[in-house]
Amino acid sequence: MKRLLMALVVLTGLIGAGGAVWAQDLNKGMEAYKSGDYVTALKEWRPLADQGNADAQRSLGYLYYFGEGVTKDYAEALKWYRKAAEQGDTRAQFGLGFLYYYGKGVTQDKTEAVKWFRKSAEGGYAAAQQRLVRLYADGDVVTKDYAEAVKWYRKAAEQGNAEAQQLLGRVYEDGAKGVLQDLITAHMWYNIAVANGQRDSAKYRDRAADKLTPSELVEARERAKRCRASGYKDCD
Repeated sequence: MKRLLMALVVLTGLIGAGGAVWAQDLNKGMEAYKSGDYVTALKEWRPLADQGNADAQRSLGYLYYFGEGVTKDYAEALKWYRKAAEQGDTRAQFGLGFLYYYGKGVTQDKTEAVKWFRKSAEGGYAAAQQRLVRLYADGDVVTKDYAEAVKWYRKAAEQGNAEAQQLLGRVYEDGAKGVLQDLITAHMWYNIAVANGQRDSAKYRDRAADKLTPSELVEARERAKRCRASGYKDCD
């Protein structure tokens, strides 16, 4: 699970600022990385990282974290994540928070971790938003606050994150975690999650459907269509 979370840091949205020349070398590094040639990936990314490219800095952080093409070194991973994070790179901010949370390469500091998770989440990174959901739902580091957890569920769901969409459906179906029970809305989010590949949401969607009247079911389906068509801007 930890490896999957950290993989999100490098394998999503690699190309950012830096222009066509940087993008070309970044792509070369990514192609090498995908083929398992971590040494070449490192060779392509390091000069860009030294020049201040946040994407390359974040990618070096990932290589050092897992010891791919280099000796595993959490402190070095922390250094590169921090460089990218301080430039506003949301994936690096998430990675930096991850290291602080688990005390890898640095003294464990969950308060500092939350700070970086929040920066990443506010920048729109869904993995960080989901991390805040868990923290607020469990009262881990922060005061337990289901309403705040639901807020971050929704932000992640509105970015198309199918897992968050399913979980948000569960929240509305249960009506016990910061929101009133709303089976129409629950069905809508389950339906959207299914459409986005979260297959096990189908059983929850069908369970919610059994509790709806025919007219309510029509409304739920229409809202799901409208929500997706609007890019999650018209979901109420």
